[in-house]
Amino acid sequence: MENGRMISKQRFPSPHPGIHLFLVTYMSQGLKVKGLLAEPVDGDIHDAFLYLRGGIKNVGKVRPGRIIQYAAEGFIVFAPFYRGNQGGEGDEDFAGEDRFDAIAGFNLLEQHPRVNKEHIHILGFSRGGIMALWTAIHCQTAASIVTWGGVSDMFMTYVERVDMRRMMKRVIGGSPKKCPEQYEYRTPLFAIEELNVPVLIIHGERDDNVSVEHAYRLEKRLKAHDKPVESWYFPQFTHFFPPAVNRKVVEDLTTWMKSKTE
Repeated sequence: MENGRMISKQRFPSPHPGIHLFLVTYMSQGLKVKGLLAEPVDGDIHDAFLYLRGGIKNVGKVRPGRIIQYAAEGFIVFAPFYRGNQGGEGDEDFAGEDRFDAIAGFNLLEQHPRVNKEHIHILGFSRGGIMALWTAIHCQTAASIVTWGGVSDMFMTYVERVDMRRMMKRVIGGSPKKCPEQYEYRTPLFAIEELNVPVLIIHGERDDNVSVEHAYRLEKRLKAHDKPVESWYFPQFTHFFPPAVNRKVVEDLTTWMKSKTE
């Protein structure tokens, strides 16, 4: 399979003695795209985890510490940078064609010799929520999906994030009025009936970056189609949880993931 084929794998400084980090170049739609791969050093077979970051370009870059945090829970973790970032080819287009970089990232884990191929999970944070939903729609063998502070509706993102409108017009081709089909193409709510993977929704109710309405709409659509969904809402938190709470939620969500493959 060309998509997800690893071209190169270079050691990257790891802050954890039990986990190796690698800067990876892999194929996605004929483009050489970059990402970060974390592997426990034990040489064993592990469940895997596709981490899909938020933001765009240099906003919301993949952080090694975050990847290590999940790898320390016993997973082989891959985090795509998306096309056009950190030396990768192509141009990121905010959940348009760059969704295939996430899908190819899933394919990369499927091809990894140390990955339990039936136990590959997906987590999307912020804009990564949309990427995660599209990946799970395309990759029906995924074991579970978590969307944390995740976007689910691009029309609503345009309305809510006045500060991002100029970027969205440039990257997407215009406003929702000018090119509604492009916003619909990026919004997985319109294809939710095609998703057949258990979903966990995590959202802070005081989130000003991605309003909790994104989570409510996703939950409502999933339930309307009788899809398995669980929601953890945190009334006191914003888009970013305090470090101690974040660590506890990471433990809890990885326990939830593992419960889906028992």
